[in-house]
Amino acid sequence: MSDMFFKLWDAGLIQLGIWETIYMTLISTAVSYVFGLPLGVVLHITEQGGIAPVPWLNRVLGFVVNFFRSIPFIILMVSMLPVARFIVGTALGNKAVIVMLIIAATPYIGRMVESSLKEVNAGVIEAAQSMGANTFQLICKVLIPEAKPALLNGAVISMVTILGYSAMASTIGGTGLGQIAIIYGHQRSKPDITWLCVFLMVIIVQVIQVVGMRIVRKSDKRINK
Repeated sequence: MSDMFFKLWDAGLIQLGIWETIYMTLISTAVSYVFGLPLGVVLHITEQGGIAPVPWLNRVLGFVVNFFRSIPFIILMVSMLPVARFIVGTALGNKAVIVMLIIAATPYIGRMVESSLKEVNAGVIEAAQSMGANTFQLICKVLIPEAKPALLNGAVISMVTILGYSAMASTIGGTGLGQIAIIYGHQRSKPDITWLCVFLMVIIVQVIQVVGMRIVRKSDKRINK
């Protein structure tokens, strides 16, 4: 381990990088789900054969989601700089990065939610409809509760994906472990610093996976019977 590591540690930059990476990931995931969850629900219920089919709306939303999902994050990030500047007043720093992470993650989460809702047994929905449940009741009391394990599993996957995005965001002024790896590792030819950041990112991912999967198992009625 080089002297650079101990200097960064003593200065608190490693600890700060870990915190900033976790902070950006958690905030971006939470806000992305505020938009992505209803988006996924609408995509599911408005499709042909859904509980409230609106084909034209489904096609429009599907096109928008597919459009944004098809753009590589690094390109989307650069193209959304004016949007970030308009929303938070700057195109640099973690505020701007969080805005771009949300824009990139929301369509991804929308498709993830749509896929999770499709796993709900059609018989359960038909039973609820036969008892007079309206669309809102079907969504809130049948679809989402029945799809909870799949939704939570999707949230874990989404969080790990956003964590990876946050590292790339260091190329436009974002901080965190990605910035440390680029500035103090790559640019200064200190491979041990780069690999340290990789190692720390892997640890964070493993913690997310372990905690997330435990929550998923506890929420799965099939396992807890």
